[in-house]
Amino acid sequence: MRYNRDLSGKIRELSAHFPALVVTGARQTGKTTLLRELFPEHTYVSLDLPADAQMAEESPETFLSKYPPPLLLDEVQYAPALFRHLKVLIDAQREKNGEFILTGSQKFTLMKEVSESLAGRIALLELETFSVHEVEADFLESLETDGMASILCRGLYPGLWDNRELPRSDFFRSYLATYIERDVRQILNISSLRDFDRFMRVCATRSGQLLNKTDIAKEVGVSPKTINDWLSVLEASNQIVLLEPYFKNTGKRVVKSPKLYFTDCGLLTFLLGLNKENLLVSSHLGAVWQTFVFSELRKYLFLHHPESTLWFYRDQLKEADFLIHQGDTILLADAKWKEIPNEKGFESLISIHSFFEECSPKLTLITSTKKSFPVAENRVAVSGFHLSELFD
Repeated sequence: MRYNRDLSGKIRELSAHFPALVVTGARQTGKTTLLRELFPEHTYVSLDLPADAQMAEESPETFLSKYPPPLLLDEVQYAPALFRHLKVLIDAQREKNGEFILTGSQKFTLMKEVSESLAGRIALLELETFSVHEVEADFLESLETDGMASILCRGLYPGLWDNRELPRSDFFRSYLATYIERDVRQILNISSLRDFDRFMRVCATRSGQLLNKTDIAKEVGVSPKTINDWLSVLEASNQIVLLEPYFKNTGKRVVKSPKLYFTDCGLLTFLLGLNKENLLVSSHLGAVWQTFVFSELRKYLFLHHPESTLWFYRDQLKEADFLIHQGDTILLADAKWKEIPNEKGFESLISIHSFFEECSPKLTLITSTKKSFPVAENRVAVSGFHLSELFD
C-alpha cells in the first residue's frame, strides 16, 4: 500500500480492547488492503466467494472449524447466520481481543446483525476514501501540475491514486456496474436497473441540497416510497450521507429535511457528466466543491474531534453550509469555491451570528485557496486542503 491510512492507529487501538472489530465503508475504499497489512497473522477469507459464503451461512460451525481465529473475514454481510456462532466463540474466550476482524460494504445489514448478536463484544469503524492528508504530497503535486478541477473529477478512491494512469471514466463505469450488481441487487430486488441508474444521476444533481423525495420521485418516474427505499440503499452502501439541520430546540431536528451529499466528489462528477475541461464552467461547481469539503470535514472531525457534531443551519432567509458544535463553542462555515474571498462572502454567516452570540461563533469560509488567511476580526478564510486550521 503506497499511502498510510489515518485510521490505522485507531484500528490497532480498538482491536487491543475488543474481541472483534468490524470496519465498514463503500467498496474500493481500501478496507481489505489496510486490514491485511495491519493483521498479517490472521487467516484471510472473503465471502465474496460464493462457496465460502454458502458454507458460512449454511454451516457456520463447519466454516469456523475450517477457519479458526485469528480470522480476517471480508464482506461478512453475506453470511448473517455466522454472527450467532461468532458470539459463542467470543464468549468462550473473552480474555482474547482482536481475534475476529470483519469487513462489510453494507452498513445497515451489518449493524442489524451486530446489534442482535455481538453488542458489547465488537468495535465499529468506517473507512472512507482517502483524505487529502493521507495523499498530501501527491495531492499538492497534482494540484500544481493538473489543477483542482482534475482532482475534484478524479476523487479520492484509493484505486485512482495507487494507479495514476487508470482513466477515471473506466474506473467509475466499472465501479457502478459492480456496485449495482453486488450491493443493489443484494439489498433490494430492483426490477429496473435503468431506473436506479437514473435515480443516482438525479441524486447527483442534488448533492449539497435539501432532500426532497417527492421531487426526485417525479423526475425518476417512480413512487416516493421507492425513492425512500433506494436512498436507504445508497446510505447502506456508503455512497451518500444525509446531513441533518441544527436547531436550538433539538426535538425539531428530526422533522426537518436533511441535506444529501455524495461521499466522493469523483463519483459525483462522473454521474454529472463532468470532467476537468468543463467543471470550472459548470453550474454544479459550487456543489461539487461543497461535497468535497463535507467529505474532508467528516474524516477530519472523526479522527481529531470525535466529540464534535456536524450540522448545517437554515431558516427561511439564511443558511450556513456547516455548523460544528464542540462543547460550548460553535463554528459556522460556508464552502466557497472562490480562491480569494472578501468580506462580502461572510454576509450570510454574519446574519446568523446573532443566534449564537453567547458562543462567540467563529465565522469561516472554506475556500480553494492554498493557504488560510484572516479577512476581518473573527472572520477567516481557511483552505479546504488544511482543515486543521479551522481549530487553530
